[in-house]
Amino acid sequence: MKKIIAFAGSNSKNSINKTLASYTANQLNNVKVEVLDLNDFDLPLYGIDYEIAHGIPDNAQLFLDKIKASNGIVLSLAEHNGAYATVFKNIFDWMSRIDSKLWSDVPMLLMATSPGGRGGATVLEIAKGRFPFMGGNIVADFSLPSFGQNFSEDGIKDKELAEHFNEAVIKFENAL
Repeated sequence: MKKIIAFAGSNSKNSINKTLASYTANQLNNVKVEVLDLNDFDLPLYGIDYEIAHGIPDNAQLFLDKIKASNGIVLSLAEHNGAYATVFKNIFDWMSRIDSKLWSDVPMLLMATSPGGRGGATVLEIAKGRFPFMGGNIVADFSLPSFGQNFSEDGIKDKELAEHFNEAVIKFENAL
């Protein structure tokens, strides 16, 4: 059985991106899903001086090991001021010090959501431009605008958005 990891690029206890990533991963058939929480991988703020003095923290290696042991990644990025949330950028930077191709060509469904009407589109575009240089195999992507209006426990409410979501999930599932 294929192993999927799902996580949000956020450390919010009530992360809408974690909700979306978890929901999405659980729509997949015949997979084992592990939902990761960046709060469980506490890391000091990346800096070369820290790395020289202390080395790479164990939690960076542990998270990277989860990526490398998976058959697929469902990642929903939080957008802070048009870019990655600091917690995600920090773990991303630490992992890149271990392996510059940190995504290891594992198939990825890359998503973003936000309370606003753009649905994290800016951070999604940044990631789509950057991740392939870091071993990212983005097989599908999806942006969900206005999370509070468009998502419920039953899934995506808007018919057109639900169709785009289902297409992304099918592309991802076919790539596994």
